[in-house]
Amino acid sequence: MLELVLGLLIFLGVHSVRIVANDWRSAQMQQRGEAAWKLGYTALSLLGFGLIVWGFGQARQNPQILWTTPKGMNHLAALLTLVAFVLLAAAYVPRNAIKARLRHPMVLGVKVWALAHLLANNSLADLLLFGSFLIWAVLSFRAARQRDRLNPPAALTASASGTALTVLIGAAAWAGFAFWGHVALIGVSPL
Repeated sequence: MLELVLGLLIFLGVHSVRIVANDWRSAQMQQRGEAAWKLGYTALSLLGFGLIVWGFGQARQNPQILWTTPKGMNHLAALLTLVAFVLLAAAYVPRNAIKARLRHPMVLGVKVWALAHLLANNSLADLLLFGSFLIWAVLSFRAARQRDRLNPPAALTASASGTALTVLIGAAAWAGFAFWGHVALIGVSPL
């Protein structure tokens, strides 16, 4: 469990710098250069992610069950993760109405993903992992919206084809992960 907690602290800590110390982040990027900042950020993120994967895998071997999961939560989680995959796609597909409207669809996707997994899972490791990501996503979205209010971003253009492509890519990625990837990578069928 220590590896999971340490991984979460490193990974989410690195990803929280913009939430808690955006001015410091900007100063470091200017002083050290963007490439050096990104290299350090990436190295720490990979270290944290590796510890999360390892720690969560270890914790799953002897789970500490905290509550009984209500019936049907896995189906609700599957539906919510479909939404999360579409939101993730919206962060990358150009000219889609989802990003134009929400501005930060990836962070919203993390919120939905984490909530879905909290609903369907019931161990201490699940609570630590998904609860930490949910709290981080809430704080990250709030900070991003505050930055947007202080410095409004340019309006984004959207098209029906961009939005349809976003939904199609998100749904296809979800289907691939739900029907194959989750079992192959995690060892558990979500459906």
